[in-house]
Amino acid sequence: MKTLYFDCFSGISGDMTIAALIDLGVDSEWFLQKMKSLPFLSDEVYLEIASDVKKGVKARTFKVIEKKTAENHRSYKNIKQLINSTNLKPAISDLAISIFEHIAIAESKIHNKELDQVHFHEIGAIDSIVDIVGASLLIDKLNPEKIVCSPITLGFGTVKCQHGIYPVPAMATLEILKSVPVLGGQENGELTTPTGAAIVKTLADCFEPAMPKMTVHQIGYGAGTKDLKEQPNILRIVLGDTNIND
Repeated sequence: MKTLYFDCFSGISGDMTIAALIDLGVDSEWFLQKMKSLPFLSDEVYLEIASDVKKGVKARTFKVIEKKTAENHRSYKNIKQLINSTNLKPAISDLAISIFEHIAIAESKIHNKELDQVHFHEIGAIDSIVDIVGASLLIDKLNPEKIVCSPITLGFGTVKCQHGIYPVPAMATLEILKSVPVLGGQENGELTTPTGAAIVKTLADCFEPAMPKMTVHQIGYGAGTKDLKEQPNILRIVLGDTNIND
């Protein structure tokens, strides 16, 4: 069975997910062309795929670079309309909307608002929309039969966001990850973002304490932006076959 294993030992974010999935062997030029064809991406937005080294480990990076500050306050209803305006096949747009729905449900509960009235701040920015649509596009391309995820490392300390200084994990992140095995880890700072949490909560068929028994075919490394003190800030995704005879 074609399986993806998400190893979130340094957490997960949207850009780390895209970088790791591309590092599995997806043609980066194909991905960039598909993304740039989306109607909500203007010429003011530049997508960059590069590489970095984190604690001696070479990993891919993915960045959304805006030439000027764009709107970053969008409602869940607005975002659904944006995604449905694309020429992506229904399976991709449906997956992207499902990921956003996890965030919307969490924000709705935290801020006591109706689902379609929830307004995203940081997550409504174009980079988060690109991360979620891009991850959906790549998962459709890789077409795994099963997705397994490790316990998710969250970090600790505080993080500054639109509403002020919040504890790590942020309220939305923790709300999204209800029923999912998590741990703080040993690194100070936010390791798992709400976008990353929603991606893996939507995608994972199960969460396991250790890597499943599998034949490994490809390994993808996606780097985060910050440098951690004790460990590489990377998301590792393993592509393999779990149909192994004992």
